[in-house]
Amino acid sequence: MRKHYFFFDIDGTLAAGPIMGRYIPESTKRALEILKSEGHFLAICTGRLHAMGEGFMHELGFQNMVADGGNSLTLDGELGIKPLDTQACIDVIEECERLGIVWAVSFDDSHRRWTRYANYDALVHDSYMETVVDPELDYRSIECFYKVYVICSPEEEGRIASLSKVPTARFSPYAVFVEPVDKGEGIKRCMARLGASIEDVVVFGDGSNDVCMFLPEWTSVAMGNAIDELKQRADYVTTNVDDDGIWNACVHLGFIEA
Repeated sequence: MRKHYFFFDIDGTLAAGPIMGRYIPESTKRALEILKSEGHFLAICTGRLHAMGEGFMHELGFQNMVADGGNSLTLDGELGIKPLDTQACIDVIEECERLGIVWAVSFDDSHRRWTRYANYDALVHDSYMETVVDPELDYRSIECFYKVYVICSPEEEGRIASLSKVPTARFSPYAVFVEPVDKGEGIKRCMARLGASIEDVVVFGDGSNDVCMFLPEWTSVAMGNAIDELKQRADYVTTNVDDDGIWNACVHLGFIEA
């Protein structure tokens, strides 16, 4: 079979279950092993920081990953990360300071985020990252921003004018993330590095930050649990992540024999 290049989102695509109890379905693991044995290229494609996706990459035996919303690329275990625009991030933080809005930042490739505010964790309502509180945090001295987290509702978001000049994503009603949001561009850079045709790309996704990688140049598969916009863009809609979605799609598309 002709070699194809598979890119998989993590949450809701490769991994099922709640955030703190994510697991890879057994049928997904079998499908990935077969694809790998057939000589296909396999990569994770996630909005997470590289460090937040690295565990899944190693668990699945992958050596390749597009992470940081398309701004980082790992090929054969070798990592390169492009940070966000430094001044644009500082502008967001300074406006938050003027408005009395709580914020945090990630400025290294780790599971940590940094904030001046002791109540950040209570306001963000998540626990998948370690929060380091430093009341004297000097954000103006930070050279590389990978994410900025702003505590605000969707309605309050409109008050922060500087957010219109940075890429953003929202995964909860409590916070908006300033983060790269072009997985599709990350895939294109990966394919250019590999010297391979983008027509041979196959992407799998389920959420709003996957829309940017559901492009007409290649094959796009939406999970059964995907948002409607993604299903409308997809070449094929499979079953839910926890209902053999990856396996069923690979069988339907002819990559695996039933």
